[in-house]
Amino acid sequence: MDLMYPVAGFAVGAIVGLTGVGGGSLMTPLLVLLFGVNPAVAVGTDLLYAAVTKAGGTLAHSLRGTVDWQITRALAYGSIPGAILTLLTVHTFFPGGLEGASKLISFALGIALLLTAISLVLRRHVQAFAQRHGFGADPRHTFRLTVVTGAVLGILVSISSVGAGALGVTVLFLLYPALPAHRIVGSDIAHAVPLTLVAGAGHWLLGSIDWVLLGSLLVGSLPGIWLGSLVAARVPERVLRPLLAVMLVLVGAKLIMAR
Repeated sequence: MDLMYPVAGFAVGAIVGLTGVGGGSLMTPLLVLLFGVNPAVAVGTDLLYAAVTKAGGTLAHSLRGTVDWQITRALAYGSIPGAILTLLTVHTFFPGGLEGASKLISFALGIALLLTAISLVLRRHVQAFAQRHGFGADPRHTFRLTVVTGAVLGILVSISSVGAGALGVTVLFLLYPALPAHRIVGSDIAHAVPLTLVAGAGHWLLGSIDWVLLGSLLVGSLPGIWLGSLVAARVPERVLRPLLAVMLVLVGAKLIMAR
């Protein structure tokens, strides 16, 4: 086991615990750019990594009653089919399957990182805009939009492992402006577990999982998340969030230009 992998897992876990931003926006580009892992393998391994780490977060939110299971189900109605169809399409129509689609995956990852950075900066503005304009007034229309949002997240997450965190939360703030923030976050985390598990299982069946790498990352990330959660209350969000957004923009731009 390369000791740098647990170190990377610890660092990403600490940042996730500190900021609440999903590990996919950090771990996958780290594996691709720093360790030279094939993009398809990096995405597949990170998906199962996210499923394990976010399962604990879902349990904690569920025990506190901060998961809206109706929203979680609506997202899953779109995201699970979206992830499965995306993986089947890439595997069928790209020579070499996921391995042959590595450039597409890198490009999709870069776009997803840029969108994540924008959502980090604009999340509060999005929520204020939705409240001013009465978003979420029609439950049936909101339900349909939630399913569509899930489908888009399923496509993004299945080929880039990014999107279920900051992007999902930002859209939910727009669709459900009257819902407390902790219920938005809890519902999004709960939805990320089945999505990343299904997408990760698809990558496993298609042969793009490195199990040794997955175990090495989890060894470091679990204590990292715990430590980051302890420190989170002491770090001003107004400082940390813009810095993280800038980092995601730089990494995303590098991945897009390397296409």
